[in-house]
Amino acid sequence: MQDTDWDDLRLFLAVGRAGSLSGAARELNVNHSTVLRRIGALEARMGVRLFDRLPAGYAMTMAGEALRDRLQGVGEQIDAAQRQLMGLDLRLTGVIRITSTDTFMSGLLGAILADFRALHPGIELQVVMNNLFLSLTRREADVAIRPTNAPPEHLVGRRAGRLQTAVYASKAYLARNAEKTRLAEHDWIAPDEGLSHLMQARWLREHVPPERVAARIDSLVGMTQLVKRGMGMGMLLCMLADAEEELVRVEPPMEALDTQVWVLTHPDLKEVARIKAFTAFAYARLAADAKVLAMPAPSGRQRPVAGGSVAG
Repeated sequence: MQDTDWDDLRLFLAVGRAGSLSGAARELNVNHSTVLRRIGALEARMGVRLFDRLPAGYAMTMAGEALRDRLQGVGEQIDAAQRQLMGLDLRLTGVIRITSTDTFMSGLLGAILADFRALHPGIELQVVMNNLFLSLTRREADVAIRPTNAPPEHLVGRRAGRLQTAVYASKAYLARNAEKTRLAEHDWIAPDEGLSHLMQARWLREHVPPERVAARIDSLVGMTQLVKRGMGMGMLLCMLADAEEELVRVEPPMEALDTQVWVLTHPDLKEVARIKAFTAFAYARLAADAKVLAMPAPSGRQRPVAGGSVAG
């Protein structure tokens, strides 16, 4: 054990949680081959098999379970120590790992990242596009820029505004279906099960018969493109749909479907110079963007936030 570093043990725990090499690779943002090689090397150094390789995935052996039990709590302590040490770093250099969605990259985030990097060339930006929150506690990311009405309660940050949602269709689709007068009569493009937590998905489940769904997709950007191609109507983010000349807003935005925009980090990282500079810059740019509307109530306060599921 004395020759085993924490990164190898972190990989071991990730494989145990995921039950597969690919799942662990996604969680830690490393290559599948890296996980395979380092787990094999860890087993060789310890002289024991930690996992049974089964057709359904990786299952811990008794030795693996014993190691996992001995490591309970150690990972959290090491990650906490790393975050606290980062909090002493006052330099505008280093790496910032940002998690966001393809929606934000398409509509808002690209210009923000480019302009921030131009101001701070000593900082490397690593961006992970994911419809789910990565763990800022386990240092899978340093900053989350997310559309959500229920940010995780253990993070701190500021609410930059809200995004509107409305029903859209292409001009060609509306011309072909002019005789249909009720929304439930139309074909629809819907979020798939991976986005079933979104308010758009809930609205569709309540108002559109399942047989009227022409396609399901795990991306709001992809939904916008399929609606643009005339496959059906869609409950789309106005930020994305209004940029497409072919799309027509069928009904006005529904305030009940508004999604808040948050810039979040872990409490232990909020005073790190590069994190503080980036979150302030990103918040200011988002709050000033015409596509991000002001909240009807006061917003933008630094605080611990109340938790729940992400709206992606």
